[in-house]
Amino acid sequence: MIEATSCEGVVIFRGKLLVLYKNYKNKYEGWVLPKGTVEAGEEYKEMALREVREESGVNASIIKYIGKSSYSFSIPRDMVEKDVHWYLMMADSYYSKPQREEYFVDSGYYKFYEAYHLLKFANEKQILEKAYNEYLDLKKANLWGSKKYF
Repeated sequence: MIEATSCEGVVIFRGKLLVLYKNYKNKYEGWVLPKGTVEAGEEYKEMALREVREESGVNASIIKYIGKSSYSFSIPRDMVEKDVHWYLMMADSYYSKPQREEYFVDSGYYKFYEAYHLLKFANEKQILEKAYNEYLDLKKANLWGSKKYF
């Protein structure tokens, strides 16, 4: 069994959520949130911000740690057990540019229900909902964007 750790960002700008569309060799891969695998010596927060910037071109800041999810999947001759750490982030604009080298062909900001229905994976939908509710709570308390909570 292989163990892996990734970090992911739920990025919000003016109430809309960033999602990326991945298409590898004209094969549908689906809409996803930006994430990547932790490299040796890299802190989770730094890695999450780096992956968001690399995969989407978005400059964001971490507002709050949302939590961790785990899942497993098979690869030829082995099984991967993956932990994913999630961060609620605030972007500095609507700008995004998908990273072609990683087969992202589209990106953009969508209303919650649009983003939720676009996402391919159930675990990402659950995290999106949790992060968006955190955003709404912070916004209601006039705390969104005023300070960081990590």
